[in-house]
Amino acid sequence: MQALERIQTLYNNYGNKQYGEKISQLQHAIQCAKLAEQNHASDSLIAASLLHDIGHLLYNDEIATLNLNDRHETLGAQLLQNLFGSEVAQPVKLHVLAKRYLCSINQGYYEGLSEASKESLALQGGVLESASQKAAFEKHPCFEQALDLRHWDDEGKNEQDNDVDFSRYMPLLESLHQRA
Repeated sequence: MQALERIQTLYNNYGNKQYGEKISQLQHAIQCAKLAEQNHASDSLIAASLLHDIGHLLYNDEIATLNLNDRHETLGAQLLQNLFGSEVAQPVKLHVLAKRYLCSINQGYYEGLSEASKESLALQGGVLESASQKAAFEKHPCFEQALDLRHWDDEGKNEQDNDVDFSRYMPLLESLHQRA
């Protein structure tokens, strides 16, 4: 359980930081998890939605000023794989690829992104250019979950929603950790 307490501490200590959006990391995490719940997602996908940007919290403030791709999705997925297994880690790992994919197949999707998401898209490699890249992603076993998470990631930026009660998700995380 120490690892789960560390996750909660990360959000308590660093979740108040903004990340290019007008809300904090913690607000964003809670909003994404609530969207997953409202859409009757599995427990694993709710946890992935809550924790999808945890990789951002593992960096210091300096990385954000360097205009680099921090690969937060990979770092976060590695941490979550050990704690919860693939059903949580894979959608987290793929949520950036899902953005790249959706932008490549739908210009309207790109136009609906926030400015911060458009800027990060460029750092993350831009749209998927080749048909083989798109096809490979479409065949991934977590393709649908990654798309769902991506949509909740885009929607979970409501400045009026100030819910920051991370602790209400701890029983879910504990249950998933015990099953892993």
